[in-house]
Amino acid sequence: MCGIAGMMATERGCFADEAVVRRMCDVITHRGPDDYGAFVKGPVGLGMRRLSIIDLSTGHQPIANEDETVWIVYNGEVYNFIELRDELRARGHVFRTNTDTEAIVHLYEEFGSDCVKRLRGMFAFAIYDSRDRSLLLARDRLGKKPLHYALDGDWLVFGSEIKSLLEAAPGLAEVNREGILNYFYFGYTPDPQSAFRKIHKLPPGHLLEFRNGRVNIKQYWDLPAYGTHGPISEEECLEEMERRLSEAVRMRLISDVPLGAMLSGGVDSSIVVGLMAKATSRPVKTFTIGFDHNEFDETHYARQVANAFATEHHELILKPDVVGTLEKLTPGLEEPFADSSILPTYYVSKLAREHVTVALSGDGGDELFAGYERYTRLLRRSQLDHLPQWLGRLYREQLFHRTPSFYGRRFLFNISLPLRDRYIDSVSHFPAWGRERELFSKDFLSWSDSVESPLNLFRRYFDEAPAKDFVSQLLYLDTKTYLPFDILTKVDRMSMATSLEVRVPMLDHIFLEWVTSLPVSLKLHHMNGKYILKKLAERVGVPSEVLHRPKRGFAMPLVHWMRQELKRDLVEILLEPRTLERGYYSKIALRRLVEEHTSGRRDRSHELWLLLMLELWHRNFLEARAGTQLQSTAISVLSAT
Repeated sequence: MCGIAGMMATERGCFADEAVVRRMCDVITHRGPDDYGAFVKGPVGLGMRRLSIIDLSTGHQPIANEDETVWIVYNGEVYNFIELRDELRARGHVFRTNTDTEAIVHLYEEFGSDCVKRLRGMFAFAIYDSRDRSLLLARDRLGKKPLHYALDGDWLVFGSEIKSLLEAAPGLAEVNREGILNYFYFGYTPDPQSAFRKIHKLPPGHLLEFRNGRVNIKQYWDLPAYGTHGPISEEECLEEMERRLSEAVRMRLISDVPLGAMLSGGVDSSIVVGLMAKATSRPVKTFTIGFDHNEFDETHYARQVANAFATEHHELILKPDVVGTLEKLTPGLEEPFADSSILPTYYVSKLAREHVTVALSGDGGDELFAGYERYTRLLRRSQLDHLPQWLGRLYREQLFHRTPSFYGRRFLFNISLPLRDRYIDSVSHFPAWGRERELFSKDFLSWSDSVESPLNLFRRYFDEAPAKDFVSQLLYLDTKTYLPFDILTKVDRMSMATSLEVRVPMLDHIFLEWVTSLPVSLKLHHMNGKYILKKLAERVGVPSEVLHRPKRGFAMPLVHWMRQELKRDLVEILLEPRTLERGYYSKIALRRLVEEHTSGRRDRSHELWLLLMLELWHRNFLEARAGTQLQSTAISVLSAT
């Protein structure tokens, strides 16, 4: 696992600067603390930071082909590299290392940009071909590894993190208001946008070809059609699923460094641990964290799984220093990011890194097997679909904003929507086009009304889903949005902050394509999500108490923290003049939102967290980078008062 960065001139006569490439890599040392390498020649500069996982002694990057006309920097793991290497040797290619990186170089010689279609794993890479002065950037199918790029004057710059691009071109630090608008809606900025106007993310499953100063982006993979598998019995399905997922797990056990698993005590991670235990003769190292609030502590479930599979179990009960942790993490987040489970993800990554360099996780099960409760909640609400659309539109446009706030007001707005938009509204936080207009200032609303609604991106994904049934359309939507933009982004950022590589077997694209083809009735069965996956868990030996417990996700006691421990240190930041002067909010509405929560009348912890993370991004990333005389973190000042 590595971090990559680089630059290439748009015009002839420009020469890359090795010192700039070095600085681009230095700011992402946490992604690869073991090694630095660079190739700088003429118009191109490629750099990388390496976290050594495979071929520790000869895996130094960048790596070239035999005659050094093609060079690569690469972040990720290709799990089928051994069979690819054997095939390429048979074609006459000479290998100098035992790395998966070198296999990609020779695969590119054979197939050009189509080489990416042969790779099975997670990756982001850059290949420079001196023969035609071209640069190829590629990102894996599901977006497990990040890749950003920007055109700045005479240069295309790219990197695993935005910080690298800003190191090469500080002028790129111009806030993208549409990216911030998207953040208010979803708690993240969807690809290909970023929080910076000129910086873009290469979307999952896409390539970027740069030649003669021109950028060409094309998609090389998408989810296949849903529900195309022929009739299949549960037993046949379970046998095939166990075989395929076991293969995906085994492939991810290849490592020259210590390896373990993150164990939440949920269905997905428990299956992964169970299959790991079957595939290895040594006890699996497992890692779990819990909180000192009993209603949020789930370590006893993880402990049951650890006992069932005789793992070498490590757990840590936290009364976390949230203020201190945010002070440490927010300067490195680069974009505002509202998923509060970044904290437990960071803590469990930190715990795991004390013992291993690689950890497997169970991410992806909800999107593959309809595990989110919001699916069943939406289907139950669909029984209320008796309201004429014109009446619902009249309520939303003419009546909703004239009625005072009351419990259930948001529910009424939601059920007045068509079914598709009802789901998108349910995963939206502060849609300025709809039910939350009161929060925003008149100037911000006036601007937001002049640009395309962020909801349209989600509507397009839903409408274009290769699926005939409603549930599969939702699965496609979440796999294209929430999974890469939130879940995988969170896992990548927090694990890399601790220099830990995380591998995700359920998102092996071969396994995923097979699951996609299954009938939806095997995923959501009589309003029970993950139906066939839970059957597999029973088959593998996951304790029944774990399988039938209430689903919580990676839950945290946010509501308690924001009314007690964090009220002074964090929540009150939102009411400071410095926050209000940014122009996003109606001061009256924001004060009312904070007071509703702190008084105990309503739980608004998740909404407040979203607003707080935006403000901390402004203070701890933007203003700190700008070199202002303001304190680089408001938290440290507040904590000292």
